[in-house]
Amino acid sequence: MKITLVANSTWNIYNFRLNVIDKLLAEGHEVSVIAPIDEYIEYKEKYPTVKHHNLRTMDRDSTNPLKDLVLIVELTRKYRKIKPDLILHYTNKPNIFGGIAARLAGIPSFAMVTGLGYAFIHDGWIQNVTIKLYRYTSRFHKKFIFENIEDRELFDKLGITKKDQAISIKGCGVDTDYYSPWPNGKLKPAEEIVFTFIGRLLYDKGIREYVEAAKLIRKSYPKVRFWIVGELDPENPATVDNEDLNKWVENDIVIYHGFKRDVRDFISKSDCIVLPSYREAIPRTITEGMSMGKAVITTDVAGCREAVDVGVNGYLADVRSITSLTNTMKSYINLSAQARHDMGDAGRKKALEEFDDKKIADHIYAEVQKLLPGL
Repeated sequence: MKITLVANSTWNIYNFRLNVIDKLLAEGHEVSVIAPIDEYIEYKEKYPTVKHHNLRTMDRDSTNPLKDLVLIVELTRKYRKIKPDLILHYTNKPNIFGGIAARLAGIPSFAMVTGLGYAFIHDGWIQNVTIKLYRYTSRFHKKFIFENIEDRELFDKLGITKKDQAISIKGCGVDTDYYSPWPNGKLKPAEEIVFTFIGRLLYDKGIREYVEAAKLIRKSYPKVRFWIVGELDPENPATVDNEDLNKWVENDIVIYHGFKRDVRDFISKSDCIVLPSYREAIPRTITEGMSMGKAVITTDVAGCREAVDVGVNGYLADVRSITSLTNTMKSYINLSAQARHDMGDAGRKKALEEFDDKKIADHIYAEVQKLLPGL
């Protein structure tokens, strides 16, 4: 069977979908990918049999309907040329406009909802239009697969998905072999703790709250360090202003390490991974930290809370609350060194049991198999 994956960037394929490609190839399927080509096209070196088709007209942050019509035309032509038996769409624009193209091309498809992003975090016309588009195009998908329970429940509540059309899985998965615990030597005293934020530098990721909490904590614990690892995303309306980033670094509030493809060394040298996001699927940054045996702190919002057993492998803070985040970080600091170590061990166990990327790929493939008899 021929299966095509569609995403809004090759970066998305490289970072989050290789486990699915591995599973499909292992099961003997012919796999192709449609996504705008970027530097992450290097994934093809590992997958020479996977055909990658450039998606020229994808503009993931545009709200221009003419551009979206052109995108539908390009996708429809590609689907008719490739003739896949099934299409797996990832992210909002492929889910919506790819769903229309799949219907026009007469090909069954899945909508893989990988997090609801900016449109659902911020109220306004973009959110309203996105909901209406999802309602209209939902009929074109055989199945919706969500990366957390609450996004699935929200789509049910909004009348987008119908009974038995949707399921949820535990995020996109984490490679628990690649992100394995690295030894860190002796148990560390509280004053040597390193908190680390890893991810795109977006205000919606809670980075402003992270920095403000760091400022408050350093008044009481001047030796505790706060790291940031990640890159600016100029195309995203929630991207951090350069002036803010420079001010945070110049005022010695945080240490900014820039963008790193391989974050394992930074996770290894950290004690707690912090992501005070406003909404996620299940945050990959958090599951990577857990897989490497680190405690985690995130927010009590959809997706994030599925990753945390409070007081066991980490803590949850109130969303958009500097005070709550500060107090939560202090709770971690005030644990004994052994308790902090045990929290990391509990995270590793939870990652293995719930978030291993092979288990996630198996779950997705089980849904694909249900469709096989009808193809």
